Amino acid sequence: MPGTEKLSLFFPMWNEEEMIERTVAAARDTGESLVEADHIGCYEILIVDDASTDATAEIADRLAAADHHVRVVHHETNQRLGGSIRTGLAKSTGDVVLYTDADMPFDLSQLHKALRLLAIYDADIVSAYRHDRTGEGARRAVYSHVYNSMVRLLLGLRVRDVNFAFKLIRRRVIDHLELSSSGSFIDAELLAKSQRMGFHIIQFGVDYFPRARGTSTLSSPAVIADLLREFVTLHGEVRRTRPLTVARRRG
Repeated sequence: MPGTEKLSLFFPMWNEEEMIERTVAAARDTGESLVEADHIGCYEILIVDDASTDATAEIADRLAAADHHVRVVHHETNQRLGGSIRTGLAKSTGDVVLYTDADMPFDLSQLHKALRLLAIYDADIVSAYRHDRTGEGARRAVYSHVYNSMVRLLLGLRVRDVNFAFKLIRRRVIDHLELSSSGSFIDAELLAKSQRMGFHIIQFGVDYFPRARGTSTLSSPAVIADLLREFVTLHGEVRRTRPLTVARRRG
């Protein structure tokens, strides 16, 4: 099975002082185990600090100074989730990139399986879904079900858990993506545009661990309203995305 030359693990962070050190430690352990297993040649851990107002930025800089695997990009002003993901994709240097949340909603050791699936099925993106979502609360589970149904119906996106923060993406996909969303619609935009360009997306299920530290704002009324506004504004742009030739997808 062909290995990956370099893996980037990147984490958008806003006010994650309670999680950042254990998140980076878990990412480092995972990166080292993947190198030892010859699944990757090397790795980097990229933190995108979205103008945090707590100690996240200072802790991130300290971690980067102590470990050459860790890099930090600071936003001077808050650019929200979409802006942080666009920054992470642009600044990552791996030929395969994992995007996930700082609260580690799944066991990072699942990357062994994800990389194996990426190679075996010659996929371009691995997008995981949650086996059991009851831990996030009934209201958020209902919101997610309705949203996923809308995305499938209106964008034709055949993905079970659109906004779950487990996206393993090949560099050749990132090189063709032009993303516009500044909010939580970024996940649907990324996957739908990739699918429409002809990139191969595969899925597998993982155990889900709800946030235990820090505060999630993803199910707040303001965030949901913003997501729906972006859906209305950008769904036409997504649907206008055209397939790439095989040569361009593989180039």
